[in-house]
Amino acid sequence: MNTLRPRPTPGLGAAAIGVEEEALVLDVLRRQELFRYYGNNPEQPPPMAALLETEARALFGTPYALAVSSGTAALETTLAAAGVGPGDEVIVPAWSWISCFTAIVRSGARPVLAEVDASLCLDPREIARLHTPRTRAVLVVHYQGAAADMAAIELAAHRRGLFVIEDCAEAPGATYRGRRLGTWSDAAIFSFQHNKPMTAGEGGLIITRDSRIYERAVRLHDLGQYRPYHVGITPPREIAFSGGQARMSELTAAVALAQLRKLDQVRDHCRSLKARIAPRIMQLPAITLRPLADPDGDFGFELYFYARDAASAATFRDRLDARNVWCQRRTGTYPQYHRDYLKSGLAAHPKLSPFRDLPNWPATGYRPEDFPVTEDLTNRFVALPLGWRFTADDADHIAASVEAVHAELTL
Repeated sequence: MNTLRPRPTPGLGAAAIGVEEEALVLDVLRRQELFRYYGNNPEQPPPMAALLETEARALFGTPYALAVSSGTAALETTLAAAGVGPGDEVIVPAWSWISCFTAIVRSGARPVLAEVDASLCLDPREIARLHTPRTRAVLVVHYQGAAADMAAIELAAHRRGLFVIEDCAEAPGATYRGRRLGTWSDAAIFSFQHNKPMTAGEGGLIITRDSRIYERAVRLHDLGQYRPYHVGITPPREIAFSGGQARMSELTAAVALAQLRKLDQVRDHCRSLKARIAPRIMQLPAITLRPLADPDGDFGFELYFYARDAASAATFRDRLDARNVWCQRRTGTYPQYHRDYLKSGLAAHPKLSPFRDLPNWPATGYRPEDFPVTEDLTNRFVALPLGWRFTADDADHIAASVEAVHAELTL
């Protein structure tokens, strides 16, 4: 009887946690300074969140970076900083994480759902189709480590005067045409949630080249305040307004900083694994690899292929799973129109819902039948996750397993 090869340990940033994170966290605890803006010495604020922002600015080559409490907080803060609010519309891919939709609703604006293309990222052609006089912004989601077609998206959006936000929560370290994701837009967000390529359990980051967006984001995340640390980065120009509270703690910043320093190492490891698998399976006639806007820029932590139909994809997943290959139909992302919060059309208060004046809810543009491309693509893919602790032998086993299952199904 053949013994199945054990499944490799999954995980990205979380799997890479080690002595570096421990050392920085212990430094925070030993100083007994957990709040970023002041500690035991009023003249010297604690360093971790500030150092995280400094190193993020250097890594991404942007003049402004702001650490916040979560990726969701980063989205909500960035939308508000851009002036998105009641009566506005924001184009967002129908295939995206919960926060991409709910952050727009919480800003008072209406999410306008767009089809994805075969890269599983926003189809740039949707911007022209969905644009109205009320459209204020486009939220681009770089899905599972791979870039959307930013050149086409930027052209379509900026020629219409739209603000562009990159959601890089799943693609930090990835690039497009040689430039890091997050640097192609008016502002970008990152997440340090547990399943991300860099993690602190929770936490988020905003980067931008726009001093006004930066100042507004600072005020929004810190109760309207603009403290001396930020004055030293760029002088205040905005009239004070009420803000919320989405500050990052020094403990979170310590872990996030260690993870930021490992980001490219984790990325390069995942790319090496993918490079062992993709050439072996890309020629198999019954499957098609996910086409990417920039294959060389992919982070590489998840390899996708399409089967001919949903039933074939399900059979592939079942047989790969039987060989102890990690594979899954969904990866935490589902079409927004299948989510309960969209089906209800509600916000926390009835008058806060941007859908309250639309008749016959779910209205056109919020139903499965309105998204034939997204429905087809997301029911036909097989996802093969890779991770920090995967070895070259693990990659070879994955490739051999796909080849074997393909042979079984095409005999």
